[in-house]
Amino acid sequence: MSENKNLFFQLTKNLNNKKDPFISNRDGTVFSYEDMIKLSGCYANTLSNLGIQKNDRVLVQTEKQIECIWLYLACLRVGAIYVTINPDYTISETEFFVKDSKPKLFIRSHFSKNFEINNRGKVLDGTIIKHLQNTSANSLSVIASSEACEFKTSYCTNDDIAAILYTSGTTGRSKGAMISHKNLFSNAKTLSHIWHINANDILLHILPIYHTHGLFVAFNSIIYSGASVLFYKNFIVNDVINALAFTTILMGVPTHYIRLIAEKKFTKQSAKNIRLFISGSAPLSSEVHTKFKKITNLAILERYGMTETNMITSNPYDGERRSGTVGFPLPDVSVRIRNLENGRIINNGKVGIIEVKGPNVFRGYWQMDERNEVDFQSDGFFITGDLGFFDSAGYLNISGRNKDLIISGGLNIYPAEVERIIDALQEVNESAVIGLPHPDFGEAVTAIITLGDQHTTLNEQDLRNHIRDKLAGFKVPLKIKVKDSLPKNAMGKIQKNLLRTEFKDLYSNKA
Repeated sequence: MSENKNLFFQLTKNLNNKKDPFISNRDGTVFSYEDMIKLSGCYANTLSNLGIQKNDRVLVQTEKQIECIWLYLACLRVGAIYVTINPDYTISETEFFVKDSKPKLFIRSHFSKNFEINNRGKVLDGTIIKHLQNTSANSLSVIASSEACEFKTSYCTNDDIAAILYTSGTTGRSKGAMISHKNLFSNAKTLSHIWHINANDILLHILPIYHTHGLFVAFNSIIYSGASVLFYKNFIVNDVINALAFTTILMGVPTHYIRLIAEKKFTKQSAKNIRLFISGSAPLSSEVHTKFKKITNLAILERYGMTETNMITSNPYDGERRSGTVGFPLPDVSVRIRNLENGRIINNGKVGIIEVKGPNVFRGYWQMDERNEVDFQSDGFFITGDLGFFDSAGYLNISGRNKDLIISGGLNIYPAEVERIIDALQEVNESAVIGLPHPDFGEAVTAIITLGDQHTTLNEQDLRNHIRDKLAGFKVPLKIKVKDSLPKNAMGKIQKNLLRTEFKDLYSNKA
């Protein structure tokens, strides 16, 4: 039999010192790598005793807590498929994921909420229900505490499915991306190497753990490197600033960095222990990038990934971290650009659809064979749906999602290009450029912005004139609307679909 390709086995087989700290909680509790192996074994035995076997789905919908990490690792060891969803989903939203993933075990933060689902059509018939609260006999944590810790990690091949993560579903039904043990291990190994993660590093963990960024990118690369994690349940800016002195890496989203640079306590001195600030999950504006570097003398490293692919590109650790770009393809990943109109591969720096191929690319969508035929090219490249181009230096630039492309008067406008110009203005905090129905142009370029703390008013015409100085006239927003805040999901991505709904009548007689 060939070597076990189980992700847990691969991540832990070369651990040098199992007494080293793995994860520290804010209350001072420290778990070593030895503790991690034992606790994941206890949870794995618990799953096995509940009848969970290889390829069974374990659906997890809980608040962020360390027990989720033991459960994730236990699922890997059993060979079960870890399915995690946002704990903020409503009952009706949750029902979809239960029906679609057909879990053998469903775990939620609060056990009582499961009965609400059961009372709406017996959705959970045949599903074992547990929770992670530290009380009652129905708590997975309580059961695991009395289980044996020795567990032989199940044998898996490269292509066995380790997890299913659902896409955000902003344009229709959410799709479950089937992510293999090989997908996750290849990314963990590569990111560890290119970001120079080592056993001396401590990651300040402030991200959700139902998302590829906070779970896979963070924990898999840390375990592979033998590094450690300081575990925070949420982002509170002053707490994070205080914690920087005890950590060496921060993985965040643009919102985190926007809030940090707005605090006077955030200084070069407060950040002196951090060797690497990483940003992803949403575009980082050039203004934030510049302000951050001015304060800390460190450049944020932007990278690019998706639920379906984990990480695809990264700005270099050594070398220029170019603002407004997401860097170069990872060493084992191929990225190409395809022309939207004629379908040919583009090599001249023009915008097109980003396609990607590599060991990081998922196996396809759960129970959606027809969709898989559409989203993969015949030579195995995955069609991301993102628009972008390579600049003359080889850095990948993201222009937006294909669905966000605005066609106004027959001309294509890429929102990210306009947003970069708007976001660079001192009075603007952030912006979202969208296309709205227009009786003449078909779609009208429209900017929705928030203002910086020092600004309460905006001269719309002055702003439009400024954009016109930088871009062709057809790219200038027809209208600019100011809001107190822009709607975002948990990972800080602006939900443009909600803005399109809110302002859909802006250019009609109804407005």
